[in-house]
Amino acid sequence: MLRSLPMAYLAGLRLREVTPERATVTVPFKYLTKNPFRSIYFACLSMAAEMASGMLAMMYTQGAGRVSMLVVGLEADFTKKAVGLIAFTSEDGPRIAQAILDSRATGEGRTVVCTSTGLDQAGDVVATFRITWSFRAK
Repeated sequence: MLRSLPMAYLAGLRLREVTPERATVTVPFKYLTKNPFRSIYFACLSMAAEMASGMLAMMYTQGAGRVSMLVVGLEADFTKKAVGLIAFTSEDGPRIAQAILDSRATGEGRTVVCTSTGLDQAGDVVATFRITWSFRAK
């Protein structure tokens, strides 16, 4: 991760789980991720949320020929102060896989809105991100 995503490495993001259906990425509350309000800076939360869905996207683009992927939209809701270890999970693997298959079949771009939900150690939702990915087979 240091070579390809140095900021994610420095922030302490870790891939906890990846299956064809879902991926979970954690981000800790520490010196490099904190904001002046004693919680995790929203940009660090965004990194973890994007990485959860992005890992699924990368998994399905590997071996699928040339497929470009790009974040084209982002929405977020913050519901609780993010402190401690926050785990973001995206369960959009099947939808991503289908979009890539459709793009390969038609040659046209496809978009998928992926949801990454961040839970604290108590299991409470701290943030929900909706990340719009664009896929296009070349």
